[in-house]
Amino acid sequence: MNDEQKQRYSRHILLHELGHEGQEKIASSHALVIGAGGLGSPASFYLASGGFGKITLVDNDQVELTNLQRQILHTTDRIGMNKALSGKKTLEKINPTIKIAALTERMDEARLPQLVKTADIVLDCTDNFRTRLSINRICMSLGKPLVSGAVVAFDGQISVYDPRRSDSPCYACLFPEDQHFEDIKAAQVGVFAPLVGIIGTMQAAEALKLAAGIGQSLAGSLLLLDSLTMEWTKIRLEKNPDCPVCARKHT
Repeated sequence: MNDEQKQRYSRHILLHELGHEGQEKIASSHALVIGAGGLGSPASFYLASGGFGKITLVDNDQVELTNLQRQILHTTDRIGMNKALSGKKTLEKINPTIKIAALTERMDEARLPQLVKTADIVLDCTDNFRTRLSINRICMSLGKPLVSGAVVAFDGQISVYDPRRSDSPCYACLFPEDQHFEDIKAAQVGVFAPLVGIIGTMQAAEALKLAAGIGQSLAGSLLLLDSLTMEWTKIRLEKNPDCPVCARKHT
């Protein structure tokens, strides 16, 4: 790190558990953030300010007025702009010393593996089960840790699915691919604005810890938040020995 970087990340470096070595690991890491909306906004803010060497934002959607209540990457004058491009502009102002890539294409089963393969850590900031299951399947097959968050109304959840650990379940252990789960959109039931900030920021925290190799991740646990009562619930997740996605990886 040069002198400017040492000063920029000095409050990280002061942390005994992180220090110079941990910050260097973060600086050499690439985070793939899929979704630059409610969760992707706060997550990418702290990935950028925290010093991830490269961040790739993926989103094919455009900024709308209804997004601005919670999607803090974007501003009123960017309504109609692609979210990934808008996010890139914001993050470059926060930290011009890192690399920010913006992908405006819609991800499919052919393109997604190519992107995941280049990343060290993947953050799922999407809002539908089909996409989450696809991301999970690809991350598990390529051995990439996945930080997954979700919010609806006043309820939020976060977990880490880490295929590098033989005891870690995957998203499909919790939500099997052969079952139907109904997507509940913010446009249908609403979403409490600060909640996406809480969960998205926690996704960034998990990603930074994973990159630095410090602490204990949420792998094997599901953390739930009821933001109406501010009650947290931590549930232990068991690996499904018959999971078609992750069980075969360690057999």
